[in-house]
Amino acid sequence: MKIFEPFQFEFFRNGLVVAVLAGAICGLIGVYVILRQMSYIGHGLSHSIFGGAAASAVVSVNFYIGAGLWGLLSALMIGRVARRGKIGSDAAIGVITTASFALGLALSNLFGQAKRSIDAVLFGSILGVTRNDVAAVFGAGVLAVVVIWVCYRRLLFATFDPEVAAVSGVNVPRMEALLMLMLAVTILCTMKVMGVLLISALLVTPAVIARMLTNSFARMLVIAPIIGAVCGFCGMLLSYHIDVSPGATIILMASGVFLVVFTVTGTRGRRNVGGMVH
Repeated sequence: MKIFEPFQFEFFRNGLVVAVLAGAICGLIGVYVILRQMSYIGHGLSHSIFGGAAASAVVSVNFYIGAGLWGLLSALMIGRVARRGKIGSDAAIGVITTASFALGLALSNLFGQAKRSIDAVLFGSILGVTRNDVAAVFGAGVLAVVVIWVCYRRLLFATFDPEVAAVSGVNVPRMEALLMLMLAVTILCTMKVMGVLLISALLVTPAVIARMLTNSFARMLVIAPIIGAVCGFCGMLLSYHIDVSPGATIILMASGVFLVVFTVTGTRGRRNVGGMVH
């Protein structure tokens, strides 16, 4: 059948595996992102890590090492600036991550030999992924599942009521740092798949859909990754047949599911978004 035609190509099979894994991981981490109202942080970190990716390409340093260290440094700077209290965390994110993104664009213009690698990070290059990229995304997924499994209750408590969690003995700053680390690793490992400009949408959309479908936090952690993985699979397959960018098709697929669920669930879905139970 023609619909299964692309499966004969290894590059497509690799891209499909990565798209499914990326969708599942982003859906899982996205649950915490939307409940902690961290969508802007996810968007900002992706732009910040782009600066590190550009610098890595220029000096020929491994992408994951260079961009990862850059993203970690940016996250620490954001936290430090925000804790001083003179400006809010949203302003700190805006200043630091935008400056990092601008630096990446400047390096792209100055060093033409790195432009191709930088463009792949900016817009995504899912059909150009290697086995190392597949392994990196798989490793990020395993790390996220293990961390959430081990720290489930502490992360849950810190997410819904950080003040009471702190009084109860939960190290809230440590849980927040752990969540930021998982978010940074997720963005780092999926950035080459979706691109800087689209990764934040994949982090948010499946989780929002899951939240409209259920008012249970535990069920959200199951539904959101499934939605992300299905959108990744269907988006990849559709992109091949209509000859449109895989990253854009995956996001449009997720957006279409969001519109359908939003329409079908109506008031109940919006009520779920307004309140959660564990």
